Amino acid sequence: MAVITIDKVSRWFGNVVAVNDISMRIGPGVTGLLGPNGAGKSTLIHMMSGFLGPSAGEVTLDGAPIWRNQQVYRQIGLVPERESMYDYLTGWEFVLANAELHGLTDPGAAARRALALVEMEYAQDRKAGTYSKGMKQRVKMASALVHDPDVLLLDEPFNGMDPRQRLQLMELLRRFGADGRTVLFSSHILEEVEQLARHIEVVVAGRHAASGDFRKIRRLMTDRPHRYLVRSSDDRKLAAALIADGSTAGIELDGQEKALRIQAVNFQGFTTLLPKVAQQAGIRLYTVSPADESLESVFSYLVST
Repeated sequence: MAVITIDKVSRWFGNVVAVNDISMRIGPGVTGLLGPNGAGKSTLIHMMSGFLGPSAGEVTLDGAPIWRNQQVYRQIGLVPERESMYDYLTGWEFVLANAELHGLTDPGAAARRALALVEMEYAQDRKAGTYSKGMKQRVKMASALVHDPDVLLLDEPFNGMDPRQRLQLMELLRRFGADGRTVLFSSHILEEVEQLARHIEVVVAGRHAASGDFRKIRRLMTDRPHRYLVRSSDDRKLAAALIADGSTAGIELDGQEKALRIQAVNFQGFTTLLPKVAQQAGIRLYTVSPADESLESVFSYLVST
């Protein structure tokens, strides 16, 4: 039962702070590391895998420091986000080389097993330079699995994969989690995390924003104040009708956009109320669009709660 502990870890590059005083514990099962692009997810994964040392704090695996500890590295498999590979090698040669570097007793058997797990035997004799991005991702996955690690770290693993490949990889990761391995994958796509991980860690701008059960955090995201841009046949009349209801916290008439900017504190109540009020008042709704549905706005709300 491998456990990665991140204890008050920071990492800076010159004057840029990529990770700021983060503490978290990653245990057996599948954990999602969620955050917008540039949040510090890759930096965290590089420190967990031993490819990058923390500027402050400590990252350990079962109590042993990961940085510059070769024995710990043998328990960890890493799938980096970068697509680049040794394009002159075949998939078989790439995975076999990693098996040999780990000093496995039968590197050929280990390479065959790993390639079969990711369903890449059919293309193992082709050079990596001819692979699609999704195929490269799967070969990198095979390379990470070749030494049968207790910990699997994946940085945006579904990039470039088609729907069938995604489903196959998700099922593989679920199986690893159910077997008691420690699996962590990063993503900036909420739906990917929702399908695979019950437990999530959320990072925003290098800070730890939230941690826990996915459903609980997802509820926070749903219950946060929502902002909408609404255009109608009579904006003033619609505003007067809506402001009296408790599901709206504020309504502003935007003369430049010729629309209403509405903040709704009750998402379900507002989505039910708006069409009803418009119908009763004889108002036509032309546009109803969310004004703050980016992941950055969702995560910023989590940081402030």
